[in-house]
Amino acid sequence: MLLSVHNPSTKQTSTRNTCRAGKDSLRRGILRYASRRNNLNPLRTGAYTLRMVSASVMQRNGERVTPSNRSTRPRTSRRRAAWLLVVLCTLVAIATLAIPMYVIRPFVPQAPRALALALGVRAAAPWLSALCVLFALLAVISAWHRFGRPSKIALPLLLTITIAAACLTHINIFEIMFKPYPTPAFTTPDQAKVDPDDKVLAATLNGESHAYPIRTMGYHHIVNDVVAGEPIAATYCTLCHTGLVWSRRMIIPSILVSPCDCILTFRLAGINNGNALMRDEQTNSIWQQSTGEAIFGSLKGQHLTLIHSDELSFALWRSEQPKGLVLKPEAKYESEYDPKDWESHIARTRTVVDTSKSGIGPHELMLGVTAGGESRAYPLKTVLAAGIIAEDLAGQPIVIVVGPDHTSVRVFKAMQADDTTLAVFVPSSGQPGEVMKDTASDSAFNFEGCAISGKYAGQCLTPVDSHKDYWFDWLNHNPSTTVFKS
Repeated sequence: MLLSVHNPSTKQTSTRNTCRAGKDSLRRGILRYASRRNNLNPLRTGAYTLRMVSASVMQRNGERVTPSNRSTRPRTSRRRAAWLLVVLCTLVAIATLAIPMYVIRPFVPQAPRALALALGVRAAAPWLSALCVLFALLAVISAWHRFGRPSKIALPLLLTITIAAACLTHINIFEIMFKPYPTPAFTTPDQAKVDPDDKVLAATLNGESHAYPIRTMGYHHIVNDVVAGEPIAATYCTLCHTGLVWSRRMIIPSILVSPCDCILTFRLAGINNGNALMRDEQTNSIWQQSTGEAIFGSLKGQHLTLIHSDELSFALWRSEQPKGLVLKPEAKYESEYDPKDWESHIARTRTVVDTSKSGIGPHELMLGVTAGGESRAYPLKTVLAAGIIAEDLAGQPIVIVVGPDHTSVRVFKAMQADDTTLAVFVPSSGQPGEVMKDTASDSAFNFEGCAISGKYAGQCLTPVDSHKDYWFDWLNHNPSTTVFKS
């Protein structure tokens, strides 16, 4: 008879082998599941497999596997990298919005370098902030399963801020404050709702005249218009009291094709030391309203062509141009238009150009004239008091004359039509419409610069471009100017 001998060590060995086989089977099952789950991420599967094999080897060697044995550094590094990328993207997106808003704002000085930086950031903001949104979104998605609950609350919040900043970079805050007038409408002088003593910016081309009420222009700033087939931009900046009309035609050079004779469309883009900035939609270049010069963008250094214009009382313009057209107010924004005493309000605003060395107040209203490369400022009070001023500017004789309404002013060359005969003008009102007389020829002239009697009857003087401007703005853009002394 065979006796069964109980051997405890053999039983323990069998049990250990059975448990080990079960654990190995469980690990293989887990590995297969992990492989299926991470089939799109082989690096992740490989790392997981390596950890499982290491744990198996350690257990077979009798070592205890603890959390400290497992490598947590790669996972922690990924979380930190994702956090850092999201925070960085959020800060960059906010900066693309905040820097232009901080620099390009009214009543603060804009240094040239700071303005160039702000304009550069604003130009790059849409695509730069879009990249920030993309990178932040990818960082959150790639490491989402590794984040804890606090991170899963904070990261979507940062991502939302980044997306909001990116959206705001597409918004022109200046056109929120001052709505554009994309399709200007006009009416006849008899139907226009403009007070007789209100000022208008008037442009006349080839017999066609358009008048832009300044109280309307002070809100819209820019009106893209066409007068007698010529595309123009009527512009007005009330902060510096400057109304100018520019041609919208521009020859845009090109490397690959012939230059383009383009028609630009202007929008309000901001402010630079108290004067409005304009942006053209075609090239996104930035233009100074007072000078017509592109100060940023692909057309930097180019100049718009000035269209002759006059700032007149509406009653005077209507008497001269009874068949002209007047810009109608846009009904939904009419309540936002400047009040009748807008000049007194502007005179109390802060200026950012120091005029103390000149001894002239920053809001002293000037009549600015440039001829032969020389600029001169004529205090408007002096001009209105004199009625007529005849002098020589850069070798060119000019005459400044006040209109019959005693508020409008025009400048002409003090030469007759042959450009060889010097005219000597004095104030005169001997007949209706007469404002001055040439003593040399005994010819009487009206406010339009045309002789209505005498030797040169029917002939007209050549107008000289001029515009009203507050002293701080005229000095800023014409630093070598001289000032007329009575």
